[in-house]
Amino acid sequence: MRRRCILALTVAAAALLTSEGCRHAKPAEAVEPKRPYPGVKNAPYSLRGRHFRPLSVDDALHYTEVGQASFYEVGSGQTATGERPKRGELYAAHRTLPLPCVIRITSVSTGRSCTARVCDRGPFHMRRIIDVSTAVARELGFVKAGLHEVKIEVISVGDGPYQRKAGED
Repeated sequence: MRRRCILALTVAAAALLTSEGCRHAKPAEAVEPKRPYPGVKNAPYSLRGRHFRPLSVDDALHYTEVGQASFYEVGSGQTATGERPKRGELYAAHRTLPLPCVIRITSVSTGRSCTARVCDRGPFHMRRIIDVSTAVARELGFVKAGLHEVKIEVISVGDGPYQRKAGED
C-alpha cells in the first residue's frame, strides 16, 4: 500500500512538473545549443580584455566582407590551429571565422584575387578585417602600401572529412 501511494505521488508530481514545464518551454531548437562542429575551431575567446565569438560553420559559409587588409611576416611560432606556416605560403588571420577555412581575397581596386588558408586569429587592430601573409600581399600587389582594401569570401570551412564548401547546404 505504501509503495503504491509513493508511486502515485511520484507520477502526479512528474505530471505536474511536465505540464508546468511545457506551458513555458521554448521550442527545442531554441533551447538546445548547437553542437560544436568537429574538426573546426570556433569557440569564443578573449584577448586583451576583448571578447570574440567566432561564426558558426553555417554562418561562415555565407560570409563576405569588405574592408582593410594588412600583412604580416610569417614567424616561427604556431598559429591558432597549431600549424607552422612557411614563407611563401598563402595564409591569413581573421578574428571571427572558424579555423581552418579557405577564403578568396580580392583587391577592390585591381580585381586581382587569390585563395588563402585562414589558420590564425587577428588582426586585433579594429579598423582592419584581415591580416594576410606577405605572399598574399605580393599576389594582390600591396606589399609596399602595407594596407589595402579587399573583399573576402569564404570558400570552405574545415579540413578533410570535416570540410564543408560554400553552396553545399
